Amino acid sequence: MAKLTIEDLHVEVEGKEVIRGINLEIRSGEIHALMGPNGSGKTSLSLALMGHPKYKITKGRILLNDENITNLETHEKVKKGLFLAFQLPVEIPGVKLSTLLLAEYNRIYGYNENAVALLQKVKEVVKKVNLGESLLNRGVHEGFSGGEKKRAEILQMLILRPKFAILDEPDSGVDVDGLKMIGDSINQLLKENGTGYLIITHYRRILDYVKTDVIHVLNRGKLVASGGEELAKLIDEKGYEAVIK
Repeated sequence: MAKLTIEDLHVEVEGKEVIRGINLEIRSGEIHALMGPNGSGKTSLSLALMGHPKYKITKGRILLNDENITNLETHEKVKKGLFLAFQLPVEIPGVKLSTLLLAEYNRIYGYNENAVALLQKVKEVVKKVNLGESLLNRGVHEGFSGGEKKRAEILQMLILRPKFAILDEPDSGVDVDGLKMIGDSINQLLKENGTGYLIITHYRRILDYVKTDVIHVLNRGKLVASGGEELAKLIDEKGYEAVIK
């Protein structure tokens, strides 16, 4: 069983501490939800975990199966089995989505699979996430709607089949059908691959489609509460202040 361990993590951005001593462990097949008010450090945590150069880890460690991966480059962390779906995916003009997907897959799994067969596999997954096949020939996220960007991120996750996936607000900018697709994809990969998840969200609605093991609340860079679904219900009814106090 794989595990992702965060030990006493402290993170700075431009000299300002944004993550202040987080401890968290996620095991294969577990779904952890991370909630919190705006500016609490949720996205900062996700970017620091993946090695974004702007987010400087000043103390603590990130372990994958007890291997210290704290200072690895982002592409090395991806190869080890980490994945991040961005809250606001950026456009990459000039690089076709299909080219990116095949390059990512080959970087992780090697170049042994026939390119034509691999592209056919990609097209099958495209159908599952209800993304237009024509978008494969467009620049990555170029001209995509908000919902299409989210579907493209989930498409990448299903192709790469990571050990652990960090999903930053996967429920933002998607309709009910999109939300159900995302929930189904999370559950599918959990069942087939044992993928563990850290799902960052403001709202409870994504939690109606997946069964969370633990819900955490982050405030001002610190975890202030952890619990079950009752925690999300309390936030829904009374807001974050009821938990933070």
